[in-house]
Amino acid sequence: MNQAKPVIAVVGPGAVGGLLAWLLHRDGTNVVAVGRSASVKRINSDGIRVTSAIFGEGIEYVPAHENVPEGASVILTMKTFGLTDSLKLINDSHPRNVIALMNGVGHAKVLAQQLDGVPTAAGSIAVETIRSTNGTIEHKSPFARLAVPSTSNAFESVHALADTQADLTIGGTDAEVLWRKFRFLAPLALLTSYWRAPLEDALAKDPTLTQSVLTEVVACEMANGVSDTAESLAATLSALPGTMRSSLQADLAAGRPNELDSIGGELIRQAKHHAVPIPAIEKIVAALSENG
Repeated sequence: MNQAKPVIAVVGPGAVGGLLAWLLHRDGTNVVAVGRSASVKRINSDGIRVTSAIFGEGIEYVPAHENVPEGASVILTMKTFGLTDSLKLINDSHPRNVIALMNGVGHAKVLAQQLDGVPTAAGSIAVETIRSTNGTIEHKSPFARLAVPSTSNAFESVHALADTQADLTIGGTDAEVLWRKFRFLAPLALLTSYWRAPLEDALAKDPTLTQSVLTEVVACEMANGVSDTAESLAATLSALPGTMRSSLQADLAAGRPNELDSIGGELIRQAKHHAVPIPAIEKIVAALSENG
C-alpha cells in the first residue's frame, strides 16, 4: 500500500513564504500556510494573491493553520527574529524534515540543536517581494532563485519546490549555500539601509566605503572556508537590478522588528570569532543601531 505524501508546511507566510505557498498550491501540492492568527484568518478568508512579471498573477486559496500539521515536511521562511518561537511550534508537530530559507548564516546551527533528531538543512532564496497595503504579494525581481544543500535532496519539500517555476539549485554544504547568498545580501542590506537608497545609488555613494565593506565580507567568508574575491562580489552586486532595495531597509524605515542582528550582527560575531577586522561594517551597524 502506498503511503500518503506528507503535507508541505510553509511556516512564515509573509511576502516570501506566501509566494512559495502560492507557487506550490498552484502546482497542485498539498501545502498549508502556517502563521499567526491574523495571517491565518486573512489567508483563509481571502487566499494569497500574487502579481509577478514571470509567474503571472492570481489568487490561490491555500489552507492556513496556526499549528504545523503532524509529520509535515516543513519550509521555514520567517524572519530570523521569529525563529525561536517557530521552532517550538515545529518540534511539537514531530516534523518529517525541515529546510530553512532564511537570511543570515547563524541559524543553521540553531536548527540542528533545537530540532534534535529531525533532518534539517539551511538553504537560501534570492527574490525581491513586498506585501502591498491591500495584502497582495508583489514579486518585483525578475527571478526567484532557491539554493539548497545536498543533504536536503530527499526532502519532500525540496521535491515539491523543484516542480514549481522557481529556479532551484541543489548541491554543496549548508555553509556553501548560505554564504553564496549572504555574501551579496549583507552588503546589499547594509549599504541600502545606511544610505536609504536603492542598490545602484548606495554602491556609488562612497566608493571607498563600498570597497571596504565588500573586502570585509569576503574576508569573513574566506575565514569560513568559502573562496571568493571582492572583485567577484562587486560583479555580482552590479548584475542585480539597480532599483533593488532590501527588506532590512524597509523594516528599519518603518520601525518594524528587523534582521540587523542576523546580518550585520552576525558578520561582527563571525569577524570576532575568526579575528578578522571589519571597521567599515562595524561603523555601518553602529549607525543603523543608533538610528533604527
